[in-house]
Order: sequence, then C-alpha cells, then structure tokens
Amino acid sequence: MSDLKEIPVLLQPVKNTYIMKGIYTILLLIVSNIFMTFAWYGQLKLLEIVPSSKDWPLFLVILMSWGVALFEYSFMIPANRIGSVINGGPFNLIQLKVIQEAVSLTVFTIIVITVFKTETFRLNHIISFIFIILAVFFAFKK
Repeated sequence: MSDLKEIPVLLQPVKNTYIMKGIYTILLLIVSNIFMTFAWYGQLKLLEIVPSSKDWPLFLVILMSWGVALFEYSFMIPANRIGSVINGGPFNLIQLKVIQEAVSLTVFTIIVITVFKTETFRLNHIISFIFIILAVFFAFKK
C-alpha cells in the first residue's frame, strides 16, 4: 500500500484497474483449469463411479468431455482477453501462457491428490514445481 501513496491520486484508479485485471485473469484461469482437468481426466473418475461407463462408445465419452470443455473455454477466453496487453491487460502472450501452464499443473495436482486420490505427491514433484515457479519468475524478468 505504501507504493500507492507515491502514485499521483489521478493515476491510482488506473493502477488498481491494472492490478485487478491481473487478479481477474488468474482467477478465471483457475476456474478454467478446473473444468479442463475434469474435461480431460474426468472420464477416468467416471469409470470408478459408474463402472458400466467402460462400455460406452468412445465418441460418447468425447462428446461428454467436449461439453465440459465448453465451460473451460467460457473462462479461458475472457481470461486471455482481460489479461492480454493487446487488450489493455498486464500480461504479454508469453507471460499469459507461462501463468496458464503453472495454474494448470497446480490445479491438476490438487485435483489428482484430492479427488482422484491415485497419486502420491513426492519430492520430485515439489522440485518440479519449484522449477515451474522459476519459469514464471523468469518470464516476468525484464
């Protein structure tokens, strides 16, 4: 907050809007990636819940996943539009992609550990996440 005091009063709303666009972008990416994870991997969980779904034709499973993916795109597209410098947002395209990948892997890991419960989070996963965080850091470095 102390750095906001250094910004002229007339520019503070602009600065806050710019920050809010970044926050909205990340929140929309999180929601989008929740849907994405279930669109891509939810059919595997469905096999546990409804064993007879193993006999469903593949095109039906694909259509079901596309239906879920529609919601993913309903959040991903606004995230990219709000967040892109092309549209007045705070992130260039490379930064948007790096953020999206970091969010995607984080959301995926949380869902796999809490919903699917088929994986164990290990030290090598923690190390790989540190490298992802470093990737985000370097993507933003001038």
